[in-house]
Amino acid sequence: MNQSILIFRAILLSFCALGGYVVWYLFPDIGSVWLSITVAGLIGFLLILIDMLLKGFSLRGLSALTFGLLAGILAAHLITISPLFEGGDAQVIYISRVGVFIAVTYLGAIIALRGKDEFNLVIPYVRFDPQHVESPLAVLDDAALVDGRVSKLAAARLLVDVLFVPKFVVDELNELSNSTVEEERNRGKRGLKTLGELRSFEHLEVRLHESELKAGQSREEKMLFIARSLKGRLLTTSESLTARAKQEGVPFIDMLGLAKALAREVDVGQAVSVKLVKTGREDSQGVGYLEDGSMVVVNGAADLVGSSVLVEVDSIIPTSGGRMVFGKMLGQES
Repeated sequence: MNQSILIFRAILLSFCALGGYVVWYLFPDIGSVWLSITVAGLIGFLLILIDMLLKGFSLRGLSALTFGLLAGILAAHLITISPLFEGGDAQVIYISRVGVFIAVTYLGAIIALRGKDEFNLVIPYVRFDPQHVESPLAVLDDAALVDGRVSKLAAARLLVDVLFVPKFVVDELNELSNSTVEEERNRGKRGLKTLGELRSFEHLEVRLHESELKAGQSREEKMLFIARSLKGRLLTTSESLTARAKQEGVPFIDMLGLAKALAREVDVGQAVSVKLVKTGREDSQGVGYLEDGSMVVVNGAADLVGSSVLVEVDSIIPTSGGRMVFGKMLGQES
């Protein structure tokens, strides 16, 4: 726990105890001095307990609660001064007004808390640097974090944004990292590792966006809503989410297009060097990868797995995940 919070709580208890002594000193008829100090101390402990129960209650939640209470009070006031409460027994009218005030205020606060994410549309998040220039924002989803290439882009300083990661994305990655399924566990750990790497870069600011995924709510719709409300760009490797962002006019960083743009140019007939790492579907094939991740299938090279060979490109087949290069071996490199 933060040491400054512990010190502040100790100061609060001390002031409560001192307040209890002062109350006894001013009003000695209330009883024993120790009783007064004990009651004051219990009040201090109650405040600390409330403080602990409110752990995780964000500033956005507080602003939403305040807005909801004010809206509820205003609505209750407008209802109670309406002709509905004119005439009749004064006591019944008073009780009815109190009931309406409590009910409408409570409903206003609850509605505001449930829709706290919409507060970005009312008061959009804008960050200014010392020159009062708005900094670009980017919102990351789980696909971008699990992919891992975003950390390489950040290391190359191609990303200079304030990066926002929704809370429900981090929660999902934590849940996956504790999964009993190895593939899901590796996926979650890889995403959390990428998040840690992004936080280590001094030129980046990574923030957690306090938003939750409601039951039945689409993850893609939520990501688009967050990016739109923050007036930022969406950063993802999901083709479907990128397509929806393009259709709905939400700014996005095209990581797939960037990867293709940075891919090494390979033409038919060109000789390339590749290290074979495994055998292919056919027993005679060896498989390697170019620096951009493109798979290279080499005929007649199954016996040279683990070695670097010179390959002449025969054909190139584009796929949804990139491209596959087929070639014949020209010789083994020394």
